[in-house]
Amino acid sequence: MRSLRIVRLANFVAPASGGLRTALRELGKGYRTAGHEPVLIVPGERVTDAETEQGRVITLPGPLLPGTGGYRVLADRRRVARLLEALAPDRLEVSDRTTLRWTGRWARRARVPAVMVSHETADGVLRTWGVPEGAARRAADALNIRTAHTYARVVCTTEFAEREFVRIGARNVVRAPLGVDLSERHPALRDARLRGVYARVDETLLVACTRLSVEKRPGTALDALEALVRRGRRTVLVVAGDGPLRPRLEQRARESGLPVVFLGHVTDRGLLGALQASADVCLAPGPAETFGLAALEAMACGTPVVVSASSALPEVIGAAGAVAADHGEAFADAVEMLLERPFDERRGAARARAECFGWGAAVEAFLAAHDATPVGVRGGREAAVHLTAVRDETSAVRRPR
Repeated sequence: MRSLRIVRLANFVAPASGGLRTALRELGKGYRTAGHEPVLIVPGERVTDAETEQGRVITLPGPLLPGTGGYRVLADRRRVARLLEALAPDRLEVSDRTTLRWTGRWARRARVPAVMVSHETADGVLRTWGVPEGAARRAADALNIRTAHTYARVVCTTEFAEREFVRIGARNVVRAPLGVDLSERHPALRDARLRGVYARVDETLLVACTRLSVEKRPGTALDALEALVRRGRRTVLVVAGDGPLRPRLEQRARESGLPVVFLGHVTDRGLLGALQASADVCLAPGPAETFGLAALEAMACGTPVVVSASSALPEVIGAAGAVAADHGEAFADAVEMLLERPFDERRGAARARAECFGWGAAVEAFLAAHDATPVGVRGGREAAVHLTAVRDETSAVRRPR
């Protein structure tokens, strides 16, 4: 097979971190290593065009969504369409089932095989925003029917994510798990000095690495902490992540006297890994998660995770963690159950489960969804599409094929 230009589009990418950003980076690196040419298009403050470790990354100006803590969207369809025409992709991969669904029609007209990646369940997200279950399901089914008809394939990362497409009878769904960097995240990162910064020897250290937004339900982590403290367990919670709910959560912690440390966004991935490895238990309360990369990273560091029973994470963690209903008391019960296990046993089980999810297998599965195979070291097709911002318009020159 010849080298393929795989153009990827994504909205709602966190400004500095997050599971989607991590997945895009690692898949892009994998595509490039396999000899293909990945090009990622995401929204940003202004036009940029750079070669990176994950391939070429292009940003187009996109408006900020109020109340989302920094999310932007590719709102100018004509501009995106012109760029796609100039790039002339061999494959299209889209990581947004709502505002970018129109690209499936573009791909059909251009006769470009297109894949939609389902990074979340539609009905799950709607429920976290307060939509009643029946209405959420009907809206999700309508959206998913259109998605399945528009794209050549729909990629789901877990059986949990696949269910809502099976429910509507879609036959073009494929399974491709995500992964974790097992060399970057490992139990040896555990640091007694770092742990001592946040918790004493006789205290339990909980960590939650999550975006502080409604769909992630970070308040459940505080509910669990409050329940544990009320039961007499000396416990500290460290929250790594930022988002629109942070001021409200910080106010609650102050008013209730809860032992919580809010770190905000942690830019140092080594420090974040050491924090995950040094915790006793990691909390992943998001009920709409279809994979949960932060939880998997914690497990790779040897730290067991308590996850929402409503999410895909029970499928991911297996018997290496604990599953809880979506309220604080249940999460507190699960924390105490994990802590009853011998230290080495629970950490060894967490690492062993994480080792089932390497990025190499994930890249292979995603390439299979594109009907692509590795072609060796990437050849000499050089970037020849040059972007310039003139009156906030993109001009692009088609590169020779």
